[in-house]
Amino acid sequence: MKLLVIGSGGREHALVWKLAQSPHVTQMWCAPGNAGIAQERLARNGAEVKCVNLGAEELPKLLAFAQEKKADLTVVGPDNPLALGIVDLFQKHGLRIWGVNRKAAQFESSKVFSQKFMEKYGIPTAAAGTFSEAGPAKAFCATLGGKSVVKADGLALGKGVLICANQTEAEKAVDEIMVSKAFGAAGARVVIQEFLEGNEVSLHALCDGKTAKIFPTSQDHKRALDGDLGLNTGGMGTYSPTPFLTDAQLADVAKKVLEPFMRGCVAEGIDYRGLLYPGVMLTKNGPKILEFNARFGDPETQVYLTRLESDLLELLAASVAGSLAGVEVKWKPQASVCVVMASGGYPGNYAKGKVITGLADAAKMPGAKVFHAGTALKDGQIVTNGGRVLGVTALGNDLRAAQAAAYAAVQKIHFDGAHFRRDIAAKAF
Repeated sequence: MKLLVIGSGGREHALVWKLAQSPHVTQMWCAPGNAGIAQERLARNGAEVKCVNLGAEELPKLLAFAQEKKADLTVVGPDNPLALGIVDLFQKHGLRIWGVNRKAAQFESSKVFSQKFMEKYGIPTAAAGTFSEAGPAKAFCATLGGKSVVKADGLALGKGVLICANQTEAEKAVDEIMVSKAFGAAGARVVIQEFLEGNEVSLHALCDGKTAKIFPTSQDHKRALDGDLGLNTGGMGTYSPTPFLTDAQLADVAKKVLEPFMRGCVAEGIDYRGLLYPGVMLTKNGPKILEFNARFGDPETQVYLTRLESDLLELLAASVAGSLAGVEVKWKPQASVCVVMASGGYPGNYAKGKVITGLADAAKMPGAKVFHAGTALKDGQIVTNGGRVLGVTALGNDLRAAQAAAYAAVQKIHFDGAHFRRDIAAKAF
């Protein structure tokens, strides 16, 4: 099979790496890809994965490329092309593509849509209000005592969520999103939720329109600094599994969340085929959904795919075909930890083009795999090209071993201003 993967981050590198292991794959392209993706080789024939200079949002060009190369399946990584309707476009032209269609992508592209859906179909979530004007939004924050979470309605690269401890912070957050337009058009409306306390976990489920197969648990670390301090980021590291849910509790969460979700989709005429990624807060009153994402999490993908034993291509094909019910998803018993190495200054302003050394040494470490997120090739050297630069990931027999292996690999890598958290997976202990 010939595959086209769309995207350029750590998630896409992990997808390419895992798909390249499938004996079914004969050729693979990634648009636009990155320096690490360009180094991957197919297990079947040793062919290199070719990076194509097409942006993830250049839908007509991506379609033309897939048609020209006769791609058997296109795999979409990021949220934006899904929200723009790439799946609908490819399907209209008779091409097979994995990812959710435009209607289903609303669960991520509109926090308002998602919140109303959860309330309608009895999916446990935070008490919330949705607003298109700053005044009423601030008044609602006051009813929560100011302790709230203010979210831009639209896509904001994982950064449009502001956590507020009091009314002053809440009013500032509303102004930042709705008045100053810090996230542009994404902030035309806001969802304001009560602040939920507990342990947050990331769940993933592969869906085929009827069936949802839940993955093991993982936990992301959103704040930039150790101890969950600093600004919100797209994610500074993850680990899987987490000790916070037993298998029985995970099955219970799936029942309380995935069953009403799939039922609601059928009732609303939403054909949900792709990945559903709910962020879940484990509160003292049970699990509550913070939000839905309509694609693999990043950096969750890195820990999931290093643990996945099944052939990823076969799973995605079953998701597209609607035949997941008869498929078993197999996982390795080992734990996986991913530590993100970011550019100095991230998630604020940062410089690009810093030379990265030690990648070959890190790759030789037992159990380690370095996934590239924001990298590029310049004059024969791999350089930084984004906020999150690398996802240094390692498998171990247990979480402590995986954590030690990941940080041992991190120590081998250097670039000017490199910043990473030193407490990834610490909550598990």
